Amino acid sequence: MASSRSILADLDSEQRQAALALRGPVCILAGAGTGKTRTITYRIAHGVTTGIYSPQKVMALTFTSRAASELRTRLRELGASGVSARTFHSAALSQLGFFWPQLVGGVAPSVISGKGKLLGQAAELLHIRVDHETLRDVAAEIEWRKVNLLTPEQYELHSAERPRPAGLTYHQLIELQAMYEKLKDDRRQVDFEDVLLLTTGMLENEPRMALQVHEQYRHFVVDEYQDVSPLQQALLMAWVGDRQDLCVVGDASQTIYSFAGASSDYLLRFPSTYPEATVVRLEHNYRSSAPIVGAANSLMRSQPGALSLVPATDAQKTGPVPAVTVLADDRAEAEWVAAQIADRLAAGASARDIAVLCRLNVQTASVEAALSRRGVSYQVRGAGRFFDRPVVRQAIHALRAAALVGSTDPLFQTVSDVLRSLGWTQQPPEGIGATRDKWDALGALMSLADEAPPGTTVRAFSDELVERQKSQHEPSLDAVTIATIHTAKGLEWDIVFVLGVSEGLLPVSYAETVEDIAEERRLFYVAITRARRELQLSWARRGHRERQASRFLNDLAR
Repeated sequence: MASSRSILADLDSEQRQAALALRGPVCILAGAGTGKTRTITYRIAHGVTTGIYSPQKVMALTFTSRAASELRTRLRELGASGVSARTFHSAALSQLGFFWPQLVGGVAPSVISGKGKLLGQAAELLHIRVDHETLRDVAAEIEWRKVNLLTPEQYELHSAERPRPAGLTYHQLIELQAMYEKLKDDRRQVDFEDVLLLTTGMLENEPRMALQVHEQYRHFVVDEYQDVSPLQQALLMAWVGDRQDLCVVGDASQTIYSFAGASSDYLLRFPSTYPEATVVRLEHNYRSSAPIVGAANSLMRSQPGALSLVPATDAQKTGPVPAVTVLADDRAEAEWVAAQIADRLAAGASARDIAVLCRLNVQTASVEAALSRRGVSYQVRGAGRFFDRPVVRQAIHALRAAALVGSTDPLFQTVSDVLRSLGWTQQPPEGIGATRDKWDALGALMSLADEAPPGTTVRAFSDELVERQKSQHEPSLDAVTIATIHTAKGLEWDIVFVLGVSEGLLPVSYAETVEDIAEERRLFYVAITRARRELQLSWARRGHRERQASRFLNDLAR
């Protein structure tokens, strides 16, 4: 286990200040690329190594399984195994399953995997004709209602102010939601939002449960606190109780899920909610070059809660100025992006270090086609899960078998032998397609073996793969990434292309209110701050109609 002193030596002065604040309410305002994950994991590890924290009494909360898996991995490497690093849903589901038999009796209700099927059945019973898109919109309304802690009756009062799913009257929308709830209750099922609602209610109304949970967890850390919803905040307060050991970490400029109920208000109001709180600002950016940092600062100047980023190292102080390129139409823009990427690859750049980001899913198809025509390997983030690929499942199964045999060969040799038996070679196959996709997947597993700490056994490596599989913590493929800005959050690349920086796309056409436009600005900020070394912005003059440059581009020149 690393010593507390050696842990703190790896942090800058602001990060160290946060790591030393182990007790009482703590608010860490962490700008993009400022090392927030490092800070909170080192803070927890410092608490554990000094004996101030018992690892089993720490709950670290985040919003995705991938982020929770990364927290657990980093904490384990720092000698802080045993800390509970989970999503809100995972922690609540575990508690619901444990306490339901004791407090209610019987097995806890089953959780439905999605709302679409049940909503479809509700529509049939009500003789309402709807398509899949409309059902998806109704599901989003149900989620919005629940995360904002509205009863069906309260929602009905607000429904006229909400965007109505196509093809439904307000009366039908209310009827459909009511039938969905009835079917769910009749079948003893709950949805993901119900899990949080039920756990919160039980904690607030069952003293025995609250006492046990409060005894189990004494110290709380919440990552990405700017994305917390009213429902998640209510559950967090039920977990914390009347204690003060709560540390929240976030950046108001990266609030990009307001449409789903997220609110940065809890982060911005934290110092006034807890007047005695320690507030630390992390503004030294370790990711991006000075020109990119300058563009990000210009975009967010005067926005509520905006931090002022500063390049942290001398190496970041130089770099190309973010460029804006205007193309004739969408096809020309896609071809230009693909040609630029091909040039970077020919000059020695790695495909895994390049990303193409856009606002909407429909924008990716033209870029995919343009890259394919040039034989450039790419992956569309969110299009398919890495660990669901048959060849990846085969590889994990074979590696677990090798671990059981007890191979004494070095990890690299064992993994290489297993992957070669499945068709992997050191050199990639010609062209793209299924063969190249398979090679990329196996190569990603090989890269994980390369990056494993010295002395890692085959058993430990295969266990790590299974853990990644459960949490969908995917490795990086040697391919260009194509992603929407929402799915790119939390990631970074050397070279980033942001396409469609025009009115109607960024900001998107249906962003009409002041709040909507502010959210679009934050999305653009997230896109900009994904880039380490080079940022290329582009837009096309013609799509379905004539376009104008995004209003946000004017702000970058300030």
